[in-house]
Amino acid sequence: MSGQVSKLHLSEVQALEVVRRLYGLEVSTVRPLPSYDDQNFYVVAPGVGGKYLLKVTNAKDSKDTALVSVQTHTMRFLRERGIPTQTAVPTVEGELMSLQEIDCGFGCQTYLVRLLTYLPGTTISKVPASPQLLYEVGKMAARIDKFLLEMDHPHLSTLQRDTFIWNLSNVPLLEGYIHNMDGDPLQGVVKAVLKEFKTSVLPNRPVFRKCINHGDLSDLNILVEPDESSGDDHRISAVLDFGNLSSGYYVYELAISIMYMMIEHPDPVAVGRPVMEGWESVVPLNREERDCLYLLVLCRFCQSLVMARHMVKLHPENEEYLMITSRKGIHILRQLWDLGKVAVERVWFQNGQAKAECV
Repeated sequence: MSGQVSKLHLSEVQALEVVRRLYGLEVSTVRPLPSYDDQNFYVVAPGVGGKYLLKVTNAKDSKDTALVSVQTHTMRFLRERGIPTQTAVPTVEGELMSLQEIDCGFGCQTYLVRLLTYLPGTTISKVPASPQLLYEVGKMAARIDKFLLEMDHPHLSTLQRDTFIWNLSNVPLLEGYIHNMDGDPLQGVVKAVLKEFKTSVLPNRPVFRKCINHGDLSDLNILVEPDESSGDDHRISAVLDFGNLSSGYYVYELAISIMYMMIEHPDPVAVGRPVMEGWESVVPLNREERDCLYLLVLCRFCQSLVMARHMVKLHPENEEYLMITSRKGIHILRQLWDLGKVAVERVWFQNGQAKAECV
């Protein structure tokens, strides 16, 4: 998810033409899927028994082919290590991504096109999230970040995204967008969170452990399937969307995962404990990371809320999708803020204090 971009408006006919020409597939179904600022299509090619996702990157992000190359490589890297991710399908010329001139209604622009494998499952937002499933989300998030420490690529430096609005290090950049909340009573909470970030998180950041973050393990980017071995529960079947991949810190990924798992849960505050315990089964937090976790969860809520308001003003026709997270997030942010750090941590860290390590 970027900041200011032109929303794509490819037609199904244009998408069909791209798939046929670039990938040589005879397609029976092309259907648009909801998206933030790229455009996605569900594609079925029955002759080869294939289901795919055609991903057309917005014009702004398409200019950074090195970054998209790293994102594409990351999916395959993680899949080879047992993480259920999509992978890119080569074009007829053997390329994993292709720059294409396409007219989406406002003149020809260059868009980066990829055809990704389609993975089964339903979004975790649509199933009851048991403590065990939340534990597995935390564990999966930690495994991803730990694996990515081993990854090599000639363009890894592109992940140092110093102006990327969705990196938690860049929370102060929200000050340039907070006017979108003028007149909203919650604007005061957002301003207080941004101030607290500067006084509480920034001084501790030198002792946070660095890594590469997926950065968007949301309830819409994790797919699940019924787990036959555990009765009514589910298992993770796919991790989607590496567009927010960036250099960061372990605790950022955990905070982001907790925040998104709260969105559809009937008891949002309770979510933090099982997600954190799953995370700490792989990467225990140090004292400073643990101390900043509550505020970092609030920071992610603020990013989602402020940027959703901003994007809706730019693209009111996409309001329903853009506001999916923030509509419920507004109430959860208020709840967390009103409860306060001590009360929330009492729920999250109960019987788990011994797990904190200074590493």
